[in-house]
Amino acid sequence: MSNQSIFDLKGRTALITGSSRGLGRAMAEGLTAAGARVLINGTDTCRVAQTVAEFRGAGYEADAASFNVTVEEEVKAAFEGLDAAGVAVDILVNNAGIQYRKPMVELETADWQRVIDTNLTSAFVIGREAAKRMIARGHGKIVNIGSLTSELARATIAPYTVAKGGIKMLTRAMAAEWAQHGIQANAIGPGYMLTDMNEALISNPDFDAWVKGRTPSKRWGKPEELIGTAVFLSSSASDYVNGQIIYVDGGMLAVL
Repeated sequence: MSNQSIFDLKGRTALITGSSRGLGRAMAEGLTAAGARVLINGTDTCRVAQTVAEFRGAGYEADAASFNVTVEEEVKAAFEGLDAAGVAVDILVNNAGIQYRKPMVELETADWQRVIDTNLTSAFVIGREAAKRMIARGHGKIVNIGSLTSELARATIAPYTVAKGGIKMLTRAMAAEWAQHGIQANAIGPGYMLTDMNEALISNPDFDAWVKGRTPSKRWGKPEELIGTAVFLSSSASDYVNGQIIYVDGGMLAVL
């Protein structure tokens, strides 16, 4: 097998949650460029349809998979629909996520739960449904999206931090149970990235200066800089990599 072919995703179908914009879209673009068919997910059906149209216009194979990742019935129905259509999900990227900033003493339980449900529980539910089918086929790739907060806490984002810490351990739990079935479950931990979710931070001069000063690369990350790691973890190149989280953070976690 050549060095190039082990990264080839031709003939594989990838479901990327939260992929109509931001990091999810960037990773979807990378997987399609590597040859995969992608299923674009989101709750805004118009934006999902527009994204699919743009992918197809660029010559990529893409289809819509509009469902709410926090509603178990919708997740199950989506997979049953794929089963009926003869579509097998070879690669699952659990990317959907939200942020909510508030000091813990002011944090309502409902807001805590909303972040946990979106950022952590959805990865379990969707991962479970995908794995049931991957186990039957004897292969599959699951890529969960963690964060710097999978390792380090930051004030005012407790539910996000807890969810992303959970993603790290969920990834290991998946490896513990599913590696024997030919499934590789790993995670990516992005650093501070130039995304819509971080717009308020990017436009804050003090925070912008802190990120650039704290990161050895002296800059924010670009969404497309996740593509290489996403393709690696989705391809045959990572067939003996399991239960790991790879940080794409410009070196931030490596230094004091």
